[in-house]
Amino acid sequence: MVKKIVFFNHKGGVSKTTSTFNIGWKLAEMGHRVLLVDADPQCNLTSVFLGEKFDAYYDDADTCSNNIMAGVHPAFAGTPDPIRTINCPNHSFNRDLYLLPGHMNLSEYDPQLTFAINAPVTLTAMQNLPGSFNQLIVNIAEKYDIEYALIDLNPGLSTLNQILFVSSDAFIIPANPDIFCVMAIKSLSRILPQWINWKNINIHNFTHATYPMPNGTPRFIGEIIQRFNIRKGVAAAIYRPLIDTIKSTVKDFLIPALSRVSMTFPLESYNDAHISKDFCLAEIKDFATLGQQYQKTGIPVFAIPDDKLDTTGIVKDQLIQSRNAFNEQFTTIANNITALLSQYGKHDYNI
Repeated sequence: MVKKIVFFNHKGGVSKTTSTFNIGWKLAEMGHRVLLVDADPQCNLTSVFLGEKFDAYYDDADTCSNNIMAGVHPAFAGTPDPIRTINCPNHSFNRDLYLLPGHMNLSEYDPQLTFAINAPVTLTAMQNLPGSFNQLIVNIAEKYDIEYALIDLNPGLSTLNQILFVSSDAFIIPANPDIFCVMAIKSLSRILPQWINWKNINIHNFTHATYPMPNGTPRFIGEIIQRFNIRKGVAAAIYRPLIDTIKSTVKDFLIPALSRVSMTFPLESYNDAHISKDFCLAEIKDFATLGQQYQKTGIPVFAIPDDKLDTTGIVKDQLIQSRNAFNEQFTTIANNITALLSQYGKHDYNI
């Protein structure tokens, strides 16, 4: 049964897409079958995944309808056609990693979704809209025997984000060390429980829909703090206080708010999964030169082969050392996630 994990922070520039891609890649590298879902109209995840094939994918008649917007179109168009599975590309260098491509016009569905969640009783035809995205993901997961669906949300508080979030099983909050990210996490401590309260109050209105809203409540896995420079092996002095503030904000503001609406795992489960008491999955420094190779090759920094590093000598040795350190970090993150989610049976997930 697929486990759906959303990566969400309504502050932009926190490496949300990169986190989704890197962790999905690592899970697939470890033998799991993974679906990446691009629910951001900017389509950055799709661009990274497809690389130079990006433009051709949307121009080619054989692939242009294989995306998230086209997948849920029957529900939004009110046609009698059911939501079917679609053909998803898998990565040429990681065959267990699949993609549900995004679409730049996906936000056009937001007004209909907003109307649907506010008037589900009076307009029966609208009841299928919120559950249509979950149905599409489930269909694809069944087709490709997917274990984990990692969903990249856009940086905003749209209804689309709300629906995909409340339909998930778990979530990760990417962050970077600046004061606006601290403010965003405090904001999420209010917004996310509001979204869950909405679901708990209204889910019965979608019970008889063709695509009902899934049961269950998404639970917090942890935060990932990244995009900072280091000095002498640790975060530079300008970043350390902000990193510590993010951790304390998660622990003191976010966790209590989430716990009140059952959006956290039992504390002992985090400990058993070797997740720290501040819920930080990792502190990941800036990718620097390796980041340029990631953009060029479409391969995560921790998986770039030696022959694609485009350098020699001591510089290459330093890049290999840095690459291997990133590999250890992302391996740990993937192990944390699988250990945490493996403790729960099928009845704990939303499908």
